[in-house]
Amino acid sequence: MKKIQVDIKDALTGSLAGSLETLRPEGLSGLAKLTDGSGEGADFLGWVKLPSETSADLLDDINATAAALREKCDVVVAIGIGGSYLGAKAVIEALSNSFAAYEPAKTRVLFAGQNIGEDYLAELKDYLADKQFGIIVISKSGTTTEPAIAFRVLREQLEQQVGRKEAAARIVAVTDAKRGALRTLADTEGYKTYVIADNVGGRFSVLTPVGLLPIAVAGFDIKALVAGAAEMEAATLTGADSDALNYAITRNALYRDGKKIEILVNFNPKLHFVGEWWKQLYGESEGKDHKGIFPAAVDDTTDLHSMGQWIQDGERSIFETVLSVKTTDRELRIPRDESDLDGLNYIAGKRVDEVNKMAELRTRIAHVDGGVPNILVTLDDVKEDTLGQLIYFFEAACGISGYMLGVNPFNQPGVEAYKKNMFALLEKPGYEEATAAIRAKLK
Repeated sequence: MKKIQVDIKDALTGSLAGSLETLRPEGLSGLAKLTDGSGEGADFLGWVKLPSETSADLLDDINATAAALREKCDVVVAIGIGGSYLGAKAVIEALSNSFAAYEPAKTRVLFAGQNIGEDYLAELKDYLADKQFGIIVISKSGTTTEPAIAFRVLREQLEQQVGRKEAAARIVAVTDAKRGALRTLADTEGYKTYVIADNVGGRFSVLTPVGLLPIAVAGFDIKALVAGAAEMEAATLTGADSDALNYAITRNALYRDGKKIEILVNFNPKLHFVGEWWKQLYGESEGKDHKGIFPAAVDDTTDLHSMGQWIQDGERSIFETVLSVKTTDRELRIPRDESDLDGLNYIAGKRVDEVNKMAELRTRIAHVDGGVPNILVTLDDVKEDTLGQLIYFFEAACGISGYMLGVNPFNQPGVEAYKKNMFALLEKPGYEEATAAIRAKLK
């Protein structure tokens, strides 16, 4: 069942009113490149039919591994960076109680390796010192600097706390099938492993064991998540008028009209990390060859008291994609107060979400009136199947949009440049020439 809807009526107005049909052939060409593998980056299209091709046996195995970790551990640390953590973080945060840290009976999923913060890692070590914990380490090579540092530090601590044999039973590696430092270590130590497929890039990996295992450890229904994605896959790949296609076309029409910044807006705080995942997905996929829409995100109504001023009255180089959630899990009404010192009795008895929806509506109207095109993406709820649909919707639209933009949506040459410079500065063996060159620049 379709659980998200896309409305572009407040985006393609005026001179852009006919853009959806004018650019549809380009969009369909981009979609065809995803399905027939004729575009750049075709070696990384394993995600396109991944939801429908994910076996029940794999999902059962992931659930069994998650159950085993929960039985042994109060805390499981998922170690990874970029796509190896953002997708799982987004889903877990969206589905979790906002104050889950205060639920001691539930296995917590924490994250490490997504930064090189010394205080962060030291504080995590302190927190884990009296905890029964386990590790999910996610890295294709096992040598990416940030997760490799975190894993070395936390593996040592786990082995010291429970012994090397028991530590091996509490570590799961998601890595390459045959090669790499982490594969070698996992085979030597006897870790449970899952494979990162060669044809699925990190930012498209949330529906693989990379994302599914941490999500399952957190106690959420990965079968429903994948089923939702499979529904969106079918709707996207079989139609010439899908929401993903129309979103991709609309973004490119706005970009060609001078709208260089897209702001993903949510009015539900549980979706904050969906915005963080989305920023990586689109930024890393489209920002190439001096092209690309800059992806930003705001949390409203919070950011209406800061970024709201710029969005309303700043340079007209932006458009917004608003995530709107129809229903909440809980119901909370605003009480009446006899003194009414805060002047809120006029909304006494209303649900908090009703007030939030009115804030959302009036904000969208004000921004459209102020010259900010708006795309509205409405979610029925924040459940596993809905999030699965949303994930696939954004992934498919990203691939189509990248091809319309004229770039390879599946590589990341700029990221590799920063890594090379960092290795050179740290004097990593094999980078001597680059180290000398950088030193010469710094003189």
